[in-house]
Amino acid sequence: MRTLRIWRTLLGVENTFVEDVDLDLEGRILIASVRPMAVKRNRCGSCQKRCPRYDLGDGQRRWRGLDVGSIQVHLEADAPRVSCRVHGVTVAAVPWARHQSGHTMFFDDQVAWLATQTSKTAITVLMRIAWRTVGAIITRVWADTEKQYDQFADLTRIGIDEISYKRGHKYLTCVVDHDSGRLVWAAPGQDKATLATFFDALGPERSAQITHVSADGAAWIASVVAEKAPDAVRCADPFHVVTWATEALDDVRRAAWNDARTAARHNDARRTRGRPAADAPARPDSARAAGIKNCRYALWKNPENLTEKQQAKLAWIVQTDPRLARAYYLKEGLRVIFKLPLDEATEALDKWVGWARRCRIPSFVKLQKSIVKHRTAILASIEHGLSNGRVESMNTKIRLMTRIAFGFKSPDALIALTMLSLGGHKPVLPGRI
Repeated sequence: MRTLRIWRTLLGVENTFVEDVDLDLEGRILIASVRPMAVKRNRCGSCQKRCPRYDLGDGQRRWRGLDVGSIQVHLEADAPRVSCRVHGVTVAAVPWARHQSGHTMFFDDQVAWLATQTSKTAITVLMRIAWRTVGAIITRVWADTEKQYDQFADLTRIGIDEISYKRGHKYLTCVVDHDSGRLVWAAPGQDKATLATFFDALGPERSAQITHVSADGAAWIASVVAEKAPDAVRCADPFHVVTWATEALDDVRRAAWNDARTAARHNDARRTRGRPAADAPARPDSARAAGIKNCRYALWKNPENLTEKQQAKLAWIVQTDPRLARAYYLKEGLRVIFKLPLDEATEALDKWVGWARRCRIPSFVKLQKSIVKHRTAILASIEHGLSNGRVESMNTKIRLMTRIAFGFKSPDALIALTMLSLGGHKPVLPGRI
């Protein structure tokens, strides 16, 4: 095998002449002098079109390559500029690196693969690069990958949700394909303008092909979907709907607890220090307050998941606080509706709304108004069996990636990493298929 081919293979370059190789033993750096073959010369770094040469640029520059053993590798070459009709005067493209990159493609690809597998701290130690360089490489690799694939192909059923990625109310809006389970789009923000950019990128023709959209009850999502995809069926996420009822139930529980504490202060004898005497007067209101305070999980959990102790607590609530028990039954009644066939669920939902309207519990009277508002979306969720489960699963994975990376200063790096990891086109190690 010729020496030129050996060095091209070791350096991971194509369409390139390796003119000279020098080893700096003191700095433990291998410097390979390279130049593009004629077919790759004088091309625009952005569009790869052949252009007339403009000047010699700033002279020679270096690109970091993958290490050979424990020796750092750098590629050194001239960096002339060309005059592109579209992009103006720009640095000429080189076949071994992406435009405006200080690393070879093999180096970028390995860092991108590592970013989907481990923490940024481990990458900085292994690859001997800076923390911010990892984020820049991830963003660059995803921008290159995004051009090769159509993320919106065959998109018909989508789920939309937002996720907090940083303190200070920093959110990402995410769109997931229900059929493939892929993350198809993400952008910083949590408002109508952010979501509208997704439908603008999708285009009017493809937006018209969207048949189902699942989301929580956020008004900003519903309004954008109604405008951009008016024919799509909007499905309310059952988990969020039941969560509304759970929050209303918790309002009732807190009110009952506060009432019991107030009654204890006025009616029960003041407690002295130390263990109460055997003949000390009973403190029924204090005992009731303590019981209500500790019944949260018995009220929250599904009946089939209750422990024996929690079942006893729930029975005690039914006997001692009818109002709180009624709120619990309202919550459970709404949850059961999502397990019924559509015809039965429609009738049960109407009956539930009437029950909540007459229950004389303010939090549930308010809740039934929201249920009436989202009635069509709730029934559509039951009919089509759609929920935001896939989206919530995707959010959990994004939180895990954020935690492993110890956070992201820029949302662009986080979006690039999530798209590389969850977008269906994961990077592969250089030289692997």
